Amino acid sequence: MSDATPELPGEERGEAALYPVMLRLAGRRCVVVGGGAVAERKVAGLLECGASVTLVSPEATPILEGLAGAARITWERRTVSGKDVARAFLVFAATDNLEVNRRVAQAVSEAGGLANVADDPAGGSFHVPAVLRRGGLSIAISTSGNSPALARRLRQRLEQTLGPEYEAFLAALGQLRERAQKSIPSAEARRRIYLQALDSDLFEHAARGDPAAVEARIAALLADGAAAP
Repeated sequence: MSDATPELPGEERGEAALYPVMLRLAGRRCVVVGGGAVAERKVAGLLECGASVTLVSPEATPILEGLAGAARITWERRTVSGKDVARAFLVFAATDNLEVNRRVAQAVSEAGGLANVADDPAGGSFHVPAVLRRGGLSIAISTSGNSPALARRLRQRLEQTLGPEYEAFLAALGQLRERAQKSIPSAEARRRIYLQALDSDLFEHAARGDPAAVEARIAALLADGAAAP
């Protein structure tokens, strides 16, 4: 048996690999520091995920002002302080001042939280990938901060390949999975059904928007699974 220590990902470069994860942000307190265009994008992404968003900035764009006026976000109209980030789940430092952003990230780190620093991937504890969404399907692309432009380009290519029909297909697969879990006790039988569904005409029926055909295919798959030994 060898006593050699296995090489870890990123070890050769002297840096640790990023850990990919999908977070549930519904109801979580997230803070965006800054009131410009970058802050707009961060706020929009957080609201899409149901986060409870607090904006900290003396000034803000008209769009952010409108969100605050509609009570979609909480706006603290002042410079940031330590108490703003102390209990936040995520913090986005998105001012146009790199030194301010870094001080915010340091305060978040000291409080045990997670911070993203705009235009400074190494300055925070997490990166925001380029994301393609098709209903419940989410594909995130990260270049570890080396080239956000490449991440966006790759997302655009995927958008051309994975159209809105995949949203309908995923919804059909979700129906199949829910019903299979209730009616087919065998985990192995369920696994076979899920794989069969991927190679069946379920995709075409869902993409065409034919609920009767979708239902018929799901019923047939469930029947085959129930009959299998």
